[in-house]
Amino acid sequence: MQIHSPFDLVLFGGLGDLARRKLLPALYMLDLDQRLPDGHIVLISRRQMAADELQEQLRQQVQPHLPPTAYDVSSWQRFTQRVRLQTLDAGDAASYQHLVAQLSGGDNRVFYLATGSDLYTQISQGLYAAGLITPNSKVVLEKPIGHDLSSANAINTAVAEFFDESQIYRIDHYLGKETVQNLMVLRFANSLFEHQWNHKYIDHIQISITESLGVESRAGFYDHVGATRDMFQNHLLQLLCITAMEPPARLEPDAVRDEKVKVLRALRPVSGAAIGDHLVRGQYDAGVSAGRPVPGYREEPGIAAHSYTETFVAAKVHIDNWRWAGVPFYLRTGKRLAERACEIVVHFKEIPHSIFPLQHKSTMANKLVFRLQPDEGIRLMLCEKKVGPGMSVRPMNLSLNPANLKQTRVPEAYERLLFDVLSGNATLFLRNDELTEAWRWIDPVLRSWKELEQRPEPYTAGSWGPAAATLLLAKDGRLWDESS
Repeated sequence: MQIHSPFDLVLFGGLGDLARRKLLPALYMLDLDQRLPDGHIVLISRRQMAADELQEQLRQQVQPHLPPTAYDVSSWQRFTQRVRLQTLDAGDAASYQHLVAQLSGGDNRVFYLATGSDLYTQISQGLYAAGLITPNSKVVLEKPIGHDLSSANAINTAVAEFFDESQIYRIDHYLGKETVQNLMVLRFANSLFEHQWNHKYIDHIQISITESLGVESRAGFYDHVGATRDMFQNHLLQLLCITAMEPPARLEPDAVRDEKVKVLRALRPVSGAAIGDHLVRGQYDAGVSAGRPVPGYREEPGIAAHSYTETFVAAKVHIDNWRWAGVPFYLRTGKRLAERACEIVVHFKEIPHSIFPLQHKSTMANKLVFRLQPDEGIRLMLCEKKVGPGMSVRPMNLSLNPANLKQTRVPEAYERLLFDVLSGNATLFLRNDELTEAWRWIDPVLRSWKELEQRPEPYTAGSWGPAAATLLLAKDGRLWDESS
């Protein structure tokens, strides 16, 4: 796929945490692989600094996030020569005129808004007033977009005044992970799996995004957002869509996104008393993580002493359609948990009758595990005979990863997605109606929790979350898949 050259990428929040940890390393790797054509990368910040100071800051803050073997002096110098810094106040319309001198002169422009979504409208207005939006321009919106359904709709409506929907790329970096795309290939290129991908053969599906870290430097942002808005409304629901959607007619952006929207519209609404039965929220207390004592959420710097913000959320959801009738999906995400991981675990139904002595049929159920982090991979759990006398059965894992995976560098999610933006491929990005339907489902839950005005259930840092999350599955006779 070709990218029109030259290009300009204007990064709002250019000196922020996301830029230095993910975006700039991804752009460097694209440049290193010779997939980034000529053009400029303009970092937008309120802070002024000289060119040599910028170069030193990039060296100190970006290089540590590069793959260990990726750094090369000449390649790094070539990359940083195209990086410029522009001081700009998002609310000052006149300051956008200063951007013109930083651009290469082509019309292939990407405006990446790595800021709070409350600035998206101002930035779009400023770019339009300065005449910087061309027919070939694109705008990338980071999550979470809005705080609820009404604010998300307001932001989308405002941005749509200046950008066509085909120019808007709502990014969810989990969709750029190799294993997520492999899930689609495994389903839609193999009749073996797709024929069993339904309520006749699948007992339930678990999707977990767990983090061992706390809020770190994001306290000011996180305390106003929480786990539901930060992770559940976007990442978890998007993984649910990819897992549960019907086969698209074609591998084209709108064909794929049409099927994802159908999943969100088929989600069974949860409101009133059912919220307490189907959702759990928690907040971590002091504990031990990675062998060292860590404070509770309310003791973290920058967190309000009486904060009701949830750092953990789990849910049992149903998709009301023919494929998934009666199959529960269990979703969870949280901070300060026992392990950093992201997994989609498909639990197939038990065999109807075990003929093997001392083997309960539940221990022989097959599982298909998609692991997205920290080490990506796919494995299928089967049963085999234990070597030796008798007919003892044991579980075994069949790895579905290519044999050369460890010898092949797997591109980071942001690498793939940034390249897709530059080349105009919107398949892995959210459409407006996807965002709307996700907020429509989660809004009653957020309102109910706000009205309750009670602290989320506490859990010890370094554990797997609140007890209620375990009970959420235990009352159905199931357990979470936990490797620690």
